[in-house]
Amino acid sequence: MAAQGDQDPRIARISSAIRVIPDFPKKGIMFQDITTLLLDTKAFRDTIDLFVERYRDKDISVVAGVEARGFIFGPPIALAIGAKFVPLRKPKKLPGEVISEEYSLEYGTDKIEMHVGAVQPGERALVIDDLIATGGTLCAAIKLLERVGVHVVECACVIELPELKGRDRLGDTPLFVLVSSSE
Repeated sequence: MAAQGDQDPRIARISSAIRVIPDFPKKGIMFQDITTLLLDTKAFRDTIDLFVERYRDKDISVVAGVEARGFIFGPPIALAIGAKFVPLRKPKKLPGEVISEEYSLEYGTDKIEMHVGAVQPGERALVIDDLIATGGTLCAAIKLLERVGVHVVECACVIELPELKGRDRLGDTPLFVLVSSSE
């Protein structure tokens, strides 16, 4: 893993705490396993701290976490910056009325959903996930939030797979990444 912003020693610690598992879940995939990052309390704290330092003074009222690993990083960031946490879930996981956004997968489509009324027009949001690959899920999250009048300030991920060019799909929405994986 190559670290972005090597001047901060926390980035190197985070990068080294992420385990890469070849051929998982299928041959040819180099799986970026954050469970080892979560086991390293210092690296996990560094991860949260770096995001909090970046977003503390950005007037963000919503941290929207993409299921499932966005749920790990989003709540502690939201609490630390005084924002609410809004889960963006897979279909049929939220009770009550939802709004959804469909997006394309390699083979077929999927959706993410959010409770109606979870956010209000004019709110400023950060979208968080563990990893950006092709950018489909983050793009759907941006569209979902913007459809209800929320301004997405930035997307943030622990890891980027730059060779898949997901960043290019986000349009004008900035992307902040701690670690860039290079094969």
